[in-house]
Amino acid sequence: MASFSEIFPTLPLDALHRQSLDTTEKTLLPVLQRGYARNLAEFAPLVSPAATRHLETLSRHSQRITRKHFGKTIRLFAPLYLSNECVNICKYCGFSRHVDIPRITLPVDQAVTESEALAGQGFRSILLVAGEHPKYVSNGYVEEVIRRILPVMPSVALELGPLNTEGYVPLVEAGCEGLVVYQETYHEETYKEMHTAGPKNRFHWRMETPERAYGARFRRLGIGALLGLYDWRWEVIALAAHALHLTRNCWHAQITVSLPRLRPAPGEFQPRYVMSDREFVQAVCALRMLLPHAGIVLSTREPPYLRDGLINLGITTMSAGSSTEPGGYSSYNQNEWKQTREQEGEQFEISDERSPAEFAAAIRARGYEPVWKDFDQSLVSPAAEPTVSK
Repeated sequence: MASFSEIFPTLPLDALHRQSLDTTEKTLLPVLQRGYARNLAEFAPLVSPAATRHLETLSRHSQRITRKHFGKTIRLFAPLYLSNECVNICKYCGFSRHVDIPRITLPVDQAVTESEALAGQGFRSILLVAGEHPKYVSNGYVEEVIRRILPVMPSVALELGPLNTEGYVPLVEAGCEGLVVYQETYHEETYKEMHTAGPKNRFHWRMETPERAYGARFRRLGIGALLGLYDWRWEVIALAAHALHLTRNCWHAQITVSLPRLRPAPGEFQPRYVMSDREFVQAVCALRMLLPHAGIVLSTREPPYLRDGLINLGITTMSAGSSTEPGGYSSYNQNEWKQTREQEGEQFEISDERSPAEFAAAIRARGYEPVWKDFDQSLVSPAAEPTVSK
């Protein structure tokens, strides 16, 4: 089986991008009337400038498909930043080694304290995040954190530097069930320009990460593109192609996609390409019309009014009450939530500063149910045998 990295150079992404820009009402309307896209050729018109004028129709289709497959629920999780130490230089990232911020790595006991603080707010699903540094995966640190927090966080996922399949196996055996790895940008020239030093500059190695993780039996795989580095339509078409590939070839795992937009961060990098809120909603709805079974994730990067509006339009998973600095939760105070948000070692600024309880109330106010935990370990069936080369 060919990996997505091997298939990627053969994809007609530039042609699909031109098709999107040149889409007319005549070519768009058949897809809108059908209510879903069958392939990338039908997906490209859905992210076209012409389709932006049909946002209400796109939203109705996205809502219908999402409710059919996911019901009226929003799965909640929190990111827990274990460390902001990193060996990479990435021009847009607040953790980049060239950025002057306090460098922190949480001791295991403090990571447990942080997870307990999150559990106290209702969370039972957590995403462990760290900058890319070899010491986290060479000494058993991450495995120990996973084992220690499982009693209070039964759903644990990871977002850290890419590994080979053998490197992921101990993390899965420790109890981790999901891996998130964003390609950042699918445009290879831009990728090389943005990642000037460190192991992250290996474009194809990073692209193959979800499939290596699938070989280690992760049951959730998350991908995404960081919007603002290159043209958003080109990026979303490439992301859709990647998601389709994983859906077909890693079918024992749930696939999720995310569209994080660049936010202010230490280092003062500014987005090169701007995506409006209407275009963001359009991209979410278009992805739903192509990927009916995929989870779509939305973080606190986005402002409250937009997050609230997307609750019933296609999003299935959201973070809440997030801190992007190691050690940002244990000082939580319900009455002084916003006053405790100053973070000197953060990766980026969050936009939605509501507490978990406030955001859960906003979800219920729209007729949806916040889901803090959606499975029990006892119900997890044995994962598929690894089918991907190492």
